[in-house]
Amino acid sequence: MNHMKKWKKALALTGGMAVLTAVLAGCQMKKYEEIPLPETTVKSSYEAEGNAVEEETEKKGSSVERETFANPANQSHEVESSPVKAEITKETAPAMETRDETVYVNATDLNVRVSPSSTASSVGKLNRGAKLRRTGYSQSWSRVIYQDRECYVASQYLTDLAPASQETAAPLTSSSQGGEIGLNGDWKYAGYSKINSGKAVLYKAEGNNRKGKVVCVNAGHGTTGGSSVKTQCHPDGTPKVTGGSTAAGATTAAAISSGMTFADGTQEAKVTLALAKVLKDKLLARGFDVLMIRESDDVQLDNIARTVLANNMADCHIAIHYDSTSKDKGAFYMSVPNVASYRAMEPVASHWQQHHALGDNLIAGLKGVGVKIFSDGKMEMDLTQTSYSTVPSVDIEVGDKASDHSAAALDKLGNGLADGVELFFAN
Repeated sequence: MNHMKKWKKALALTGGMAVLTAVLAGCQMKKYEEIPLPETTVKSSYEAEGNAVEEETEKKGSSVERETFANPANQSHEVESSPVKAEITKETAPAMETRDETVYVNATDLNVRVSPSSTASSVGKLNRGAKLRRTGYSQSWSRVIYQDRECYVASQYLTDLAPASQETAAPLTSSSQGGEIGLNGDWKYAGYSKINSGKAVLYKAEGNNRKGKVVCVNAGHGTTGGSSVKTQCHPDGTPKVTGGSTAAGATTAAAISSGMTFADGTQEAKVTLALAKVLKDKLLARGFDVLMIRESDDVQLDNIARTVLANNMADCHIAIHYDSTSKDKGAFYMSVPNVASYRAMEPVASHWQQHHALGDNLIAGLKGVGVKIFSDGKMEMDLTQTSYSTVPSVDIEVGDKASDHSAAALDKLGNGLADGVELFFAN
């Protein structure tokens, strides 16, 4: 009797239970073939450090029930397979370098947040000089220990420089009289300076509109003998990556140059000083304290000394210059060269984005009052100032040899620069 006849007879004689018995005893069942799942397409979308990254993965003939996809920040998300397309969006923390270091707040009223986002809840505020332990770093955010818990603060407002002690920093004085401040040899990078016997002057704004911010106003040039002394271009000794007054590839440059001469015979150092004084008065009137690098024709402070003074005594650093061309081409600032090795060098790596933010706002302020702007308002240049700056810092070229430098022109420039400072601190 064949298998089918056996099955029918068993069914007729014994009912359902007999069927099972007959099949197990006398029948050999054919094994089912594995049937592959339909083709599945999963599209994953992630955000890391503000940049959306999309990856599309094709999964063919897969019989697993769950699959894991890694995001750009090396975190994984599990997604259930489906015969239809699935959209997954996951916001992740920025990828951070592991750190274990002491850092200091270099701002006023800095928010400490529960997650690395400007919209995250704030658990407190910190002021300049506050000490923190940093455990993670990205260009945008730093992970720190705050009140025994992990929190996040914006990286651009942290520095590895300890605040100046009360013994080495002169007290703020009224706006009618300045307090002299010399270079403290214990400050970071101070040892690279070769000319530093001069004094800067710190002014305090008066009235109820004080901003609690110090702006370093650096009138370019004005150091007799500075061009015959050499200082190291970069703190790590690497060579310059762009040309300029010093050729690319050089490891040392003039401690401070003497500047150019305008078409009418006026020395650049005299005009930058005149504009610095105009800007000082406008900033004080708006409630900003001002650190004046020089207020006379000859102050013995080289570019590194000026930069280190600004690093330790100010919230930003504006060096005023005129370009050596004769085209009346307009204003622009020296931006940080887009060279990987340079932008990876400290302190440039931690601060170059701040420098650009300051420069962009200064150009916006100048443009707003009708000052002519050259090109897109910036030009890449490897500068000693930028290489040593740990606060937002720019060399701004407000014109060139052919530019008007009358009192009216300087007043317009002063208004534009002061507007730019306000824009920068408002953002």
